[in-house]
Amino acid sequence: MRRFFLVVALLVVSGIAAAKPVADSGMPLVLKPTADQAEAAMWAMRFLSRFHYKPVPLDDAMSEKIFDGFLDSLDGDHLFFTQADIDTFASVRDKLDDAVFERDLSAPFAIFALYQQRVAERLDFSRTLLSKPFDFSKQESYEYDREKAPWAKNSAELDDLWRKRVKNDWLRLKLANKPAKDIRETLDKRYSNYLDRVRQLNSEDVFQTFMNAYATAIEPHTNYLSPRASENFDIAMRLSLEGIGAVLQRLDEYTAIREIIPGGPAAKSGKLNPGDRIVGVGQGADGPIVDVIGWRLDDVVDKIRGAKGTVVRLEVLPDAAGPDGKHEMLTLTRNKVSVEEQAAKKSVIDVKNGDSTRRIGVITLPTFYQDFDARRRGDEDYKSATRDVERLLGELKDEKVDGVVVDLRNNGGGSLDEATDLTGLFIDKGPVVQIRDASGRVEEKSDRRAGAAWTGPLAVLVNRASASASEIFAAAIQDYGRGVIIGEPTFGKGTVQNLLNMDDMARNEKPTFGDLKMTVQQFFRINGGSTQLRGVTPEISFPLTAASDEFGESSYDNALPWTSIQKADYQPVADLKPVIPMLIARHEARTAKDPEWKGFEEDIVEAKRIRAEKTISLNEQVRIKERDEQEAKRKSREALAGGAFPNQDPAAKTREELLKDTGKAPQLNTASAGVNASGDDDSAAAVTLEDDGLQADERSIAKDLAREEQRKARRDIILNEAAQVLSDEIDLIRSNTKLAAQILPHEAAANVD
Repeated sequence: MRRFFLVVALLVVSGIAAAKPVADSGMPLVLKPTADQAEAAMWAMRFLSRFHYKPVPLDDAMSEKIFDGFLDSLDGDHLFFTQADIDTFASVRDKLDDAVFERDLSAPFAIFALYQQRVAERLDFSRTLLSKPFDFSKQESYEYDREKAPWAKNSAELDDLWRKRVKNDWLRLKLANKPAKDIRETLDKRYSNYLDRVRQLNSEDVFQTFMNAYATAIEPHTNYLSPRASENFDIAMRLSLEGIGAVLQRLDEYTAIREIIPGGPAAKSGKLNPGDRIVGVGQGADGPIVDVIGWRLDDVVDKIRGAKGTVVRLEVLPDAAGPDGKHEMLTLTRNKVSVEEQAAKKSVIDVKNGDSTRRIGVITLPTFYQDFDARRRGDEDYKSATRDVERLLGELKDEKVDGVVVDLRNNGGGSLDEATDLTGLFIDKGPVVQIRDASGRVEEKSDRRAGAAWTGPLAVLVNRASASASEIFAAAIQDYGRGVIIGEPTFGKGTVQNLLNMDDMARNEKPTFGDLKMTVQQFFRINGGSTQLRGVTPEISFPLTAASDEFGESSYDNALPWTSIQKADYQPVADLKPVIPMLIARHEARTAKDPEWKGFEEDIVEAKRIRAEKTISLNEQVRIKERDEQEAKRKSREALAGGAFPNQDPAAKTREELLKDTGKAPQLNTASAGVNASGDDDSAAAVTLEDDGLQADERSIAKDLAREEQRKARRDIILNEAAQVLSDEIDLIRSNTKLAAQILPHEAAANVD
């Protein structure tokens, strides 16, 4: 889903001046490439074609792949361009390599200019449709998933597609009992905002999109990061920043406060609240206030960013005030802020089993983070996922837990060193992962610290979105026989990327060329196999992702193939094979008679069916019947589950969730790092709140946060079942010392009572 949220607590020292947004005066300014961008493309070409793990020359064949990727980034759903438009640019299809070599990027910018024009035409057409009534008694359908659909033959065909698109938007609001007047105003504003966002895209956005089309044409995990995107990537890795400590959201033409981060300057002031709108920003104690109404979100972010100890002044329109309400002035001193949302967290689940209760500790780790700069500086207190988890394990020990589940669902990876060090918390010493470079040289990453932070029963919970560093950790735990892996096969990303700062290489004094996140190595399990394409296969399988065939490494056409190397010299610490069949039998027997679980499995089947349809009826009575049936199922599920939900499918969306994408303008990869999840949670396989027909930025902040809290309040039946499985293992080993000696490390087995 395309996002419009930015964690701006994300307010770090900025080397980029905020770009002034395009004025709303008809057609946008025609964007042109800069000399610096042409030079940056040349630097990127030199590295990508020589030092990538799979170096590919920039030639006519690569040009064709870049061309297709660039079009897909602009119009992936085939909603704006016609086949005639594509034919217009056919002559440059195999000339984009020449564009880079000749330092002339006018061709991709010309394609983007036509894209902006087509967006304006489509949105203007859509707004004219709002003055006419729709006939919802007709039997017709709307194709909402057009990723693989052919380009429209002509404008007339696009007109009909957009007529159905607008009709569907109207029907969704009508089914949510909105009056016609409100529907017309909502959709007119939606389409106007869409157009504004496309008009606000700048030269840096276009260049980054073109360069990413080039990078990902080589291999899926190679990317180009503009200076701004690189900065946000750094924030995401170190989980800290210097700023005011607030999460911002675009709300109509305003930048609004969505969340206040505890402990930051905004929270300590006590004067900013969710829903407040920032209308002006000033630098220092007496710098002029710059009006930021209508600005891009990341441009406002750049204005608010600043170094620790510096002053920023905000002109704020309070949430309770109308558009003409009294503005308030707020002066804040920027400071270091910790972004704890992505930090490791702990909890305890009490699992009742007959007369006994097992206390299962849970470590939830969203990413393998590390503050690289602080570590390089020798800062002994640098932020680290492993350090945080080690501390949490100590706290869980004090709370007398019987076992630990490490929850890596939706953890897309991060630091390779952190994956190695984290594994070391659960084993004594030994190799963790093998790494092979482009020359074929293999090295080992090993845990060299004696002892383990946790030697007791262990489980690792994964899903399809557990990738990269998550797979290194899960694979090592599995190969050592250290813990049981639960969930579904992981993503299958078996490659290592390095971040190459092209400004350092070019000796630029200020950020100009950006960074390359370039694949330079492939990692292998210590058993010699690879996680590439195949991922890590759990011993206890849960059906979690309704769209697993459309998500993961195997969904990329140009993914590296699976291969293997020699196994490392290591000794498994235990053998889980004897206990796995018993755990599976208990799991199946328990879930077979559990209405929560049976409902969850039915939800997965239903989600798969909906995804396969790709169209939706535009007949009101048909939709009412479908809605009522879905709502009855949902209420029945929730009544049985007591608020449980099948958490966290990163790819599977219900049909209504897929439709929430409509009317959103693309960001063209802009500021991709640091984008916060929107209020519309598309992660649950088939359980959603009642559809209100609105986009996240069309609701009040208060209502959107309330919907988010409703989701968070639901019980996570997947995690609970993982805890049950680990509790089963504990019961089995505590009743059988011989079994305990097989499946636990020696130290832990010796302590079994």
